[in-house]
Amino acid sequence: MRIDRLTSKLQLALSDSQSLAVGLDHPAIEPAHLMQALLEQQGGSIKPLLMQVGFDVNSLRKELSKELDQLPKIQNPTGDVNMSQDLARLLNQADRLASRKATSSSPANWCCSPPWTRTASSASCCWGRA
Repeated sequence: MRIDRLTSKLQLALSDSQSLAVGLDHPAIEPAHLMQALLEQQGGSIKPLLMQVGFDVNSLRKELSKELDQLPKIQNPTGDVNMSQDLARLLNQADRLASRKATSSSPANWCCSPPWTRTASSASCCWGRA
């Protein structure tokens, strides 16, 4: 995955998810960090899209908060944090899918699209489920 091929909004969300992981003393950036960052992003399209289709954003926030609280914490944090294998796999699969579809858009358009718009053979979504 090439970061420069991502939209500026997704690049910003990845940066925000890194800050969130560091702030919570987590050892890696997980898909839940990214989804939280996308939900909180000013001027982002994820929250309005979810609200437009009637998705309960507040419940999603609560579930994300629970999931983030359950992640392991580093005992002596150094500020170093890496992308988790799950998040790297998610972004790589989204990039591969976008390339296969020969679109010029960002993998985020697939990664963060509502789950019901994907086919059964699609890769994992931002929520970490197929």
